[in-house]
Amino acid sequence: MEICYSRGALAGYLERHAPVRDQPGATGSPGGAQTPWATSMIFLDRFLENAIEIDVDALCDGETAQVGAIMQHVEEAGVHSGDSACVIPAMSLGPEMLGQVEQATERIALGLGVIGLINIQFAVFGDDELYVIEANPRASRTVPFVSKAIGVPLAKIACRLMLGERLADLELPLPAQPSHVSVKEAVLPFGRFPRADALLGPEMKSTGEVMGVAADYPAAFGKAQAAAGAELPMAGTVFISVTDGDKRTATQLAASLHDLGFSLLATGGTAQEIRRMGVPVQRIHKLSEGSPNVVERIEAGAVDLVVNTPTGSGARADGWEIRRAATARGVPCITTMSGASAAQRAIRARRAGEPDVVSLQELHPRQSNGGSASPASAVGTRE
Repeated sequence: MEICYSRGALAGYLERHAPVRDQPGATGSPGGAQTPWATSMIFLDRFLENAIEIDVDALCDGETAQVGAIMQHVEEAGVHSGDSACVIPAMSLGPEMLGQVEQATERIALGLGVIGLINIQFAVFGDDELYVIEANPRASRTVPFVSKAIGVPLAKIACRLMLGERLADLELPLPAQPSHVSVKEAVLPFGRFPRADALLGPEMKSTGEVMGVAADYPAAFGKAQAAAGAELPMAGTVFISVTDGDKRTATQLAASLHDLGFSLLATGGTAQEIRRMGVPVQRIHKLSEGSPNVVERIEAGAVDLVVNTPTGSGARADGWEIRRAATARGVPCITTMSGASAAQRAIRARRAGEPDVVSLQELHPRQSNGGSASPASAVGTRE
């Protein structure tokens, strides 16, 4: 998969991924020339720019459906759900949109005749347009995270539904209203592969995931980042280089980081926009502009955090070296503005003090019902 922003980018994709011309079964054009795509197919789809992606895990018994949790992705739609951080409860969706999501989830689950678990991925575009990305009538990788976040063992309950029980008979505390915030973050393997690109996109690259829990979103996000091996710096220098569409957001990010005491580095256009906001920033060369450049600064250990959001093939060429250098030095590298904003808020929260450590048993104390645990309360680390 690849997101292409121009005809040139699409042509480059076709050139890189075209089948071998002399492969068995290849056919020629009417004029006799070989056509590499003659026996292949390509799927083109429109990309929703700046949409909010949502994951929903729900239970269904064929007659009724019940949402387990609505997870809002930290990264915008376009990053694979397995690589995105996500948060419970959803932080920026109003009651009306949450109601639409619940209604759509129930209609899809019942329409598919699901017995057990279903995972649906939605995208919210603009203020009130809800799109369905995909529906998977099965357990998703998010089920363990959701179960721990809400205190309801979804996989166990799904098995009981598949054996013939009904949701109405289980008296589940759903939808759950946790008093805490839970953040799932992906564990990415870039540090083990020196030539890998740390850019997040539609292809899944993560090899695991972790969970951060706290009383508020910034603290929970910071804990998740630390657990994933990308602990955010509390001081130092931040390098920022973003695509034109992200420059307005980047200036706000730069101002917040400056207020926290960070020094700022940026390449030409980004530095110019930051200076217009009255924020001090040192302009530095891109790799293609000669020395001294940002890659040299990163390799010298003079950069503590990288924010880089490339668009198009030209920007990716320079950005790839920046992200590679950051990965090699173990410098946190963020490739979406939504992720960078969350990181800034997490740094601010960490400055206010260390977050408390809390166990799942403390979050979801077992409740007795006539001396035995109810289906909803029988949750622990085994799930």
